[in-house]
Amino acid sequence: MTIIENPPVDTNPVDNGVNVEALLGAREALTQAPPAAAFTWRARCDWQYGTHSRTEVQGFFGLGEEHPARSHSLDTDHPEIFASEDKGMTPPEVVLGALAGCLTAGVASVATNRGIQLRSVTAVVEADMDIQGILGIDPDVRNGFSAIRVDFDIDADATDEEIRAVVAQSQKRSAVFDIVTNPTTVVVSA
Repeated sequence: MTIIENPPVDTNPVDNGVNVEALLGAREALTQAPPAAAFTWRARCDWQYGTHSRTEVQGFFGLGEEHPARSHSLDTDHPEIFASEDKGMTPPEVVLGALAGCLTAGVASVATNRGIQLRSVTAVVEADMDIQGILGIDPDVRNGFSAIRVDFDIDADATDEEIRAVVAQSQKRSAVFDIVTNPTTVVVSA
């Protein structure tokens, strides 16, 4: 019987389902060709009835060309307490879902890159909103969120300090975190 004293070491023994090599390869390629990093995302929203709308996302522009093959849809509405039919998430809930999804994807990517095996990741996102603003009751009340809280529960082969560092890096690189925390020029026309 042969015993291997020093078994071969896997350079990245974790499997969180993230292809870090491809991400790092894309990063390197885009470093060499910055114009290819300019993306344009699109959504088309069609009113259905009442406060119910359906948004379709079909393709995007990136890496210097159109990518038309993908197609996804999302229904938004308001809850019955607002005299609506509740056929989808409210638009503010979509924002919270986008933030949770972006940060969680970042946690998986950063953890994988740092060799941290994840067992579970849960992000609970809550936001405070005073609807007196959107109802026109008080013009001094903001229409949007006054605060957003994200709480992660992460089970991983890592110390608490390492997990906090992973979350911090995810937040630092999150597109949606940036969108909700920094002003963006929005032009609306009819």
